[in-house]
Amino acid sequence: MQFKTISMMLVVLLTAGFATDAVSQSGKPKRSPAEKATGKIGNANVSIQYSSPSVRGRKIWGELVPYGKVWRAGANEATLLETDKDLMVEGKKLAAGKYSVYAIPGEQEWQIIFNTQTGQWGVERNGDTTRKPEKDALVVSVKPHAAAMAENLKYQITGNGFSLLWDKLEIPVTVK
Repeated sequence: MQFKTISMMLVVLLTAGFATDAVSQSGKPKRSPAEKATGKIGNANVSIQYSSPSVRGRKIWGELVPYGKVWRAGANEATLLETDKDLMVEGKKLAAGKYSVYAIPGEQEWQIIFNTQTGQWGVERNGDTTRKPEKDALVVSVKPHAAAMAENLKYQITGNGFSLLWDKLEIPVTVK
């Protein structure tokens, strides 16, 4: 009898613990939730998976995201671009496949980096990105421009390419 009572109490406690854990996880939204942009560019199906941080009153460009330093182009895991067809990105060929997307922001010009290493967290413990330059498949230069305020980082895919929008900046990347 005593064994049966202890077993029942253990089941009740474990069930309550799991239920409490699920409620707390589902009741509190992530600060940088996972997002996905999908669309067609020409005949190619393109998707970008990223985590979307918020401005939350912070100075983004030049401070939170420093100029001249490699950035994971989102939050949490490295941003991932996938295409089922070869693309011409800013006039340069990018083969069909999956790529981590990194960026080197600048006040006048950005470098957008497509890297063949995928599935990694976006930064090391020391704060540097996980980018391994020897795995870069393509690096292109683009010009940022002023845009309407976007509180949350967002990627948009259009027939002309894709854009990263965040804070009061748009970084368009021409793709054919």
